[in-house]
Amino acid sequence: MVMACAPRAKSQDAVVEDGYDLWLRYRALPAGERLDEYREALRSMAIDTTSPTRKIAADELRRALGGLIGREPELVAGGAESRASIVIGTPSSSPLIAGLGISANLERAGTEGFVIDVVQVIDNRKWRLSDASRRYIVIAANTNIGLLHGTFAFIRQLQTGRTLRKLYIESAPRISRRILNHWDNLDRTVERGYAGKSIWEWDALPDTVSPRIIDYARANASIGINGTVLTNVNANATVLTAPYLAKVKAIADALRPYGIRVYLTARFSAPIDIGKLATADPLDENVRRWWKEKSEEIYRAIPDFGGFLVKANSEGQPGPQDYHRTHADGANMLADAVASHEGIVIWRAFVYSNEVPVDRIRQAYDEFTPLDGQFRPNVMVQVKNGPLDFQPREPFHPLFGAMPKTPLALELQVTKEYLGQDTHLAYLAPLFKEVLDADTWRPGEGSTVAKVIDGSLDHHRLSAIAGVANIGSDRNWTGSHFNQANWYAFGRLAWDYTLSAGDIADEWIRATLTHDSTVVSTVRSMMLGSREALVNYMTPLGLVHIMGRNHHYGPGPWVEGGGRADWTAVYYHRADTLGIGFDRTSTGSNAVAQYAPHVRDIFASRATVPDEYLLWFHRVGWNERMRSGRTLWNELVYRYSAGVDSARAMEREWNTVAPKVDTLRAREIGDFLEIQAKEAKWWRDAALSYFQTFSRQPFPPGVEPPAHPLDFYL
Repeated sequence: MVMACAPRAKSQDAVVEDGYDLWLRYRALPAGERLDEYREALRSMAIDTTSPTRKIAADELRRALGGLIGREPELVAGGAESRASIVIGTPSSSPLIAGLGISANLERAGTEGFVIDVVQVIDNRKWRLSDASRRYIVIAANTNIGLLHGTFAFIRQLQTGRTLRKLYIESAPRISRRILNHWDNLDRTVERGYAGKSIWEWDALPDTVSPRIIDYARANASIGINGTVLTNVNANATVLTAPYLAKVKAIADALRPYGIRVYLTARFSAPIDIGKLATADPLDENVRRWWKEKSEEIYRAIPDFGGFLVKANSEGQPGPQDYHRTHADGANMLADAVASHEGIVIWRAFVYSNEVPVDRIRQAYDEFTPLDGQFRPNVMVQVKNGPLDFQPREPFHPLFGAMPKTPLALELQVTKEYLGQDTHLAYLAPLFKEVLDADTWRPGEGSTVAKVIDGSLDHHRLSAIAGVANIGSDRNWTGSHFNQANWYAFGRLAWDYTLSAGDIADEWIRATLTHDSTVVSTVRSMMLGSREALVNYMTPLGLVHIMGRNHHYGPGPWVEGGGRADWTAVYYHRADTLGIGFDRTSTGSNAVAQYAPHVRDIFASRATVPDEYLLWFHRVGWNERMRSGRTLWNELVYRYSAGVDSARAMEREWNTVAPKVDTLRAREIGDFLEIQAKEAKWWRDAALSYFQTFSRQPFPPGVEPPAHPLDFYL
């Protein structure tokens, strides 16, 4: 059974602002002209609630209006649509919408999109309203899920204080599968999770589904996320056994009315682990039969099961190469098993062999490009935003410009494994936009990563984007309040990647914190500058992977030794007394050749490579001059110091507006910003003290020296 949600508080003053409500908190809008407009226009609604999803939409709008304007709309009885202020429906569920003549608009909306319009209906004809006319607000879609998305979009208009006069929105997702990847284990630990335990309470399932899962579904539906992978890519085959599939079914049943499909990770060795076979060879008929039967078992329980996500032959995980087969052989076997149910297989391109080559970042490209065109039509290859591993900044992955015959999915990390985890403010929408807007130049200018993954560039039917979730059992869901913004931003950009990072930040602040204009402008500025500040005090000028070993928190540019060279910091920065940086041009590993010629030439030349990627592609002497006129050493000091200054400024700026935010969240945010400012200096002092042992140069005049000698930081 699904447990009922706790009753809502009668008074907003009684609600503890602890972050649980996310951007769906629906607190009262400030008094003024806009509130008066809403109260006048939003008195009643008409919607057929016989569908579970339409009932969810109606309940959500009533909840939102009750909180935002202090009055829930009257639900008009069936057949009396003309008396309603708001009409929500499909052409088949609403006579009024069926008569509007908007079939072309709805055709563009597809199965998940919607149309929101302000109309007057006279003799079944639609007329634009003058400001003096009575308004009917129409939320129309082809499907019930489209209506739910449209309802949340309309609520967003209210939360952000936009006028209803002459309102028109026509929206459809640009990417069809918008998926959260949970790296959650069956014991409820979360790999790279910084917000408590997994929200999947396996011990209670299938008999009891936590109300938190319903709120999780609401939050995801509100930003257009339509899929969730429940389990870690470092997979446990146990989740494919009958007792666990019953638990998965209970989750799928709870998420389905919100338009969210369930996916599972498939451990490649499952036929051995739980199937008692002697092999997992993808060309073995017994193995193929086992996966087909297992898939049929899953679909009997979960008819809309999305498919499998697979990590294979990477970081010790089993895979087809164990049997001298290719990634295509493995993916195609699973694809054949789910094809009859329109399921898909998402095969991760994050692979690197146990043998350390000259340059680890070359490996995914080298392994996958020869396989382009060999995958089944229902296979997608999921590629990280950069060729290494979710660093604060990387160039876009060269695979996005190299596999035109294979649909590619973009994998982003929302959970900030390398970006301060739950403690540091790093708003990731600018990072997400950086890769989405990156131009691969294949086949020519304008071939952005966004156009690769939405299928439009190469005319692929499948399209997908994935975000590694930052969600856990902490009361605020994400470990810190600002981390909620990255979940929100991922969903909004997955739906429409043309949105700006600033507009998304503005939406989130107004819905989550306050409408106070001073707070909105201050926090927006903080958020938009936060990722660049973090890059400066952690990994400026193209440095990467100089975090502490394993936990990836805090500085560790001195990390060396251990089982693999490419798990060390020194492998990537290669600092010595002559200079620093990894030569990836034709005189080094030549990884730059994996990009299209136009991009290759930009990155390969010291004259044109952006400073942000300098040490990623080039080895540079300590005394070489930068565009700023400073030497490399002085530029490195300048960038690290600028990052510290920015972190301190964010703390000061928050303190000026914190009194205008509720007490608990203001204090918790302030505490983390204080930690961030201190740890930014820790990063700066530790990294520069270490690199100074190679540069053998003093700090420039006027620069704050490290607080301690290098031994203190080691």
